[in-house]
Amino acid sequence: MKIEKEAEEILKKFSEALQDIPELEETYYIVDNLNREREDLAHEKDSTKLLRNSRVDEDGNVMVEKSKWTG
Repeated sequence: MKIEKEAEEILKKFSEALQDIPELEETYYIVDNLNREREDLAHEKDSTKLLRNSRVDEDGNVMVEKSKWTG
């Protein structure tokens, strides 16, 4: 059949093309840098930045709006 002959010809050409590909070692990463995680660094926390735009009562407590879905 014509389709079988064409399929065999395609496979033959594909096999010939694969012979030109050099043997390479398998890799999981594109680069050799395997450890891509950064070191955890703690930053100094300044609560005054948070409180600049919030409403605060006389005792220094932050005042927030009660959620509408609670009773």
